[in-house]
Amino acid sequence: MISGATGAMAVVMVHMIQQGNHVGTALDNPINNLGLQWLFITLLLVGLIQMLAGVLKLGKFVRLIPHSVMMGFVNGLAIVIFLSQLGLFKTSKNGISEWMQGTDLWMMLGFVALTMALMYALPKLTKKIPAALVAIVVVAAITILGGMNVTTVGSFITDGGGKGLEGSLPTFQSQLFGFISTLEGHWGLILSTAFLLAAVGLIESLMTLNLIDEMTDTRGSGNRECVAQGGANILNGLFGGMGGCAMIGQSIINVNSGGRGRLSGLVAAVALLCFILFGAPLIEQIPIAALVGVMFMVVVGTFAWSSFRILNKIPRADAVVLITVSAITVWQDLAIAVIVGVIMSALVFAWKNATMIRARKRLKEDGTKVYEIWGPLFFGSVQNFNSKFDASDDPQQVEIDFIESKVSDHSGIEAIRNIATKYLNLGKEVKLTHLSPECKTLLLKADLKFDEIIETSIDDPRYYVVTDQMDTEV
Repeated sequence: MISGATGAMAVVMVHMIQQGNHVGTALDNPINNLGLQWLFITLLLVGLIQMLAGVLKLGKFVRLIPHSVMMGFVNGLAIVIFLSQLGLFKTSKNGISEWMQGTDLWMMLGFVALTMALMYALPKLTKKIPAALVAIVVVAAITILGGMNVTTVGSFITDGGGKGLEGSLPTFQSQLFGFISTLEGHWGLILSTAFLLAAVGLIESLMTLNLIDEMTDTRGSGNRECVAQGGANILNGLFGGMGGCAMIGQSIINVNSGGRGRLSGLVAAVALLCFILFGAPLIEQIPIAALVGVMFMVVVGTFAWSSFRILNKIPRADAVVLITVSAITVWQDLAIAVIVGVIMSALVFAWKNATMIRARKRLKEDGTKVYEIWGPLFFGSVQNFNSKFDASDDPQQVEIDFIESKVSDHSGIEAIRNIATKYLNLGKEVKLTHLSPECKTLLLKADLKFDEIIETSIDDPRYYVVTDQMDTEV
């Protein structure tokens, strides 16, 4: 993957920087760009949080993201990338931005189409040369040698008020720790922003990791990515960087160009540094049309076109999740979209499983009524489980068999305890059979009298209940 400053994190930074600048201007000795100094301090906390997430192995939770959320994520991101390129079809005249027209528009469209055609055709001939690089070089050569008046990287930056692409090496921000005193009364803002930035960065990176894994048929380490990203953000804060995370567009370009190892990310970083330090005049001559063409091909490669084909074949709930995640990614940002998608999927899953609980009833020859419980018993199915029993009208002897049921959490344990207590309070005999060892232990902790109603058998299940005493491997 290729990492760098991303829009998803930048959006989160804006409010804090504005607040910092406002505080800086209100001081007895005003401080210019105090918000930027606050950002550097915040990045130190972001890095620590992300590294802690890696050490605690929280990266594995990305496996909980459903496929429908993943497809919605890539579709929404593809739409965002596409929409962001449309602004490059505008020109600025006398401070007014307007759409290109006439020859300028046709030249722009022509070079975009040429770039896309080269990126599409070249891999069919050879994959040893990065198609994106060849397309950019060819289009740039045509415009430079032909003396064509097109929008370039250089003209785009200067029209936007910039001073050019050329930069210098970062320097250690020794003054950084002197601004900590200005945070008095504002630590809540800094900490909340740090946690949000850390979450956004990790979500985008781990989702990108999942996507790249699918494209390359490999499996990356989410926990290693958490630690590495945290270390990078700490260095960014110390050396005046803006912080960042994995970038899906650049990562896809890297993979499509043949990049498979960590060396590709290092080469990308060093090459970018060299461009900024030494190659700015050359980079500034690259036509914007070539870059737009490359990004349009990224959109084509990113969008899950199969989602149109399967939309009416997958469960309706999954289709709703897919569309919702795509829409929220475009409307808000991908972190919010993914969180909403996971919550929706979890609620759908819980609801479906809550309705699966069954109780088959039969009478033994001795008059004992047997409830054969089938389905998962957890917080969502407790109410349905309780409704299966008729304690007041049941015979004197009752047996509740859990051989085909799995007790999944403390709510399930509590439901069993309440049902058993209800029968015992009515003076009836109740037996609990085929409970897992963990269920038995927790019931006995609640009341030792349960030892009298729990029957142990060699065919008792051996699954684990989700409790604070879970086996560490679960």
